[in-house]
Amino acid sequence: MNPPSSSDASAAPAPLVIESSVVEGLPAEAALLLRMSGSLDAAGAQAWAAELRSHLEQADRAGLRPVLDMAHVQLGGAAVLHTLSEAARARTGRPDLIIVRARPGVREAVHLARLDGVRLFATLDEAMRELARAASRVDELPAWRSQMADPLRPSYEDLRKEVRALRARVRTAPVIGMAQGVLMVRYGLPDSGTAFRALREASQRFNVPLRVLVSAVVVARPPDGEVWFPGRRSLPVPQLRILARDGRDPRYRRQMIDAVLHEALAIGRAPAGHVRFVDPAVNALMLETHYGCADTFLDLLVRGRDEGTADALARLRGHRVSVPDVAADTLLSEEARRALLSTGARALQSIPVLSAAGSCTGVITLQWPEAGHRPTAAQAEALGLLASDTAAWLSWYHRSVLLDALEHLHRTVTGSAGPAEDARGDPRRPGNPDAVDTPHHPEGVRRMSNPQQPEQRRSDKGAATPQDSGQTKARQGTGRAAGGRPHGSDKGKKGGGKGGGVPPEQRPDHP
Repeated sequence: MNPPSSSDASAAPAPLVIESSVVEGLPAEAALLLRMSGSLDAAGAQAWAAELRSHLEQADRAGLRPVLDMAHVQLGGAAVLHTLSEAARARTGRPDLIIVRARPGVREAVHLARLDGVRLFATLDEAMRELARAASRVDELPAWRSQMADPLRPSYEDLRKEVRALRARVRTAPVIGMAQGVLMVRYGLPDSGTAFRALREASQRFNVPLRVLVSAVVVARPPDGEVWFPGRRSLPVPQLRILARDGRDPRYRRQMIDAVLHEALAIGRAPAGHVRFVDPAVNALMLETHYGCADTFLDLLVRGRDEGTADALARLRGHRVSVPDVAADTLLSEEARRALLSTGARALQSIPVLSAAGSCTGVITLQWPEAGHRPTAAQAEALGLLASDTAAWLSWYHRSVLLDALEHLHRTVTGSAGPAEDARGDPRRPGNPDAVDTPHHPEGVRRMSNPQQPEQRRSDKGAATPQDSGQTKARQGTGRAAGGRPHGSDKGKKGGGKGGGVPPEQRPDHP
């Protein structure tokens, strides 16, 4: 593996790295596969171009066909185009430069620039098959393909998804930077890269999304000793009447959030909906998962334009908000109304997820295509129970899994020795490295798969009272004010004790 293209590792969160390997399979020649990962911007383009030229010269000397795998290149634009154009110009008279698995933005830019000597393929296998066929053809005229039918040209849906992901990163990046700064100052870490690696390791080990972990780091009071949260007890999983079905593991956040939306869609017989939770570091609703929502409406949510939406009203008022006629209801802003009408939504309802203290920690929203639609009394009752289940689970998750991750982070950066955080030998425990799924990225907004038909609901009435999320009434009032300060901006006077505090909405109930 070659060294990173940037000599200053702390200048970028993920410096570009190029790995080379020989791939056999062509009848006349093998290919030198150059796998690229990391960030590429204008500042690092010159170093990347020099490293790329070195690899291309190596391929030419060895008689290998160079293939660039750009699936994991985070940034691009003009820097990529300029570098590829210079590389192609320097290779005049040699085999074309092959690019596989490029991101939609890079594919579109290369396609429109019509760079000579550069060919795009969706996958490595497709590139190898096409090159093998080309090597066996003799005197065959080039085939003409319409630009409109080009399968390698990204669709508008692909581009919209990438734009939404970039917007989500933009909203999350400042909080990540704040968390890195907190760790550097608190623990004397040498640079932001070391802080980021510690955050990423804790995120992956406990299967906690990075944006959720960094938000907790920012709002939590600093620890005073070897233990961040002294006296914290292991909390039992709350008794959930709806979300406990189907063997769902409450320790896995993504599984439970998808279950919330699945159950809501099934209860309300709704074709579309979404779930948003409050990020305490920025005091704003963040899109967690969605199904059936059109791109224009999702763009509105991702941009943080909450003013005049049913979500914002439900959070502010602390009770459900029904909009039976989107076209005529005065509660909605014109921007929100246009976005909903353009997507075919004519009625909607937002149900707040309220903690035991009465603070709104999230919102569940359903959409219907018929104006005048309202959930029945039975549906409204079931949706209220689902919101209570969600609040109880979210409070437990914050006090258990998230605080375990914070405690592990504290022990890691301080170098303290000690047993793992209450793993108790459970192989499904998020603290068990073997149980970790794919890492969660800051832009991890998920579109649910097609929800199944609702199951027969249990008739038991013994649900437990939702766990208190610990947010005080004063914080609730502050959050509802127009110019309210973000969560965690106060220092907190409750639940002090030696050893630091728990994030405001995550304080454990212990003496």
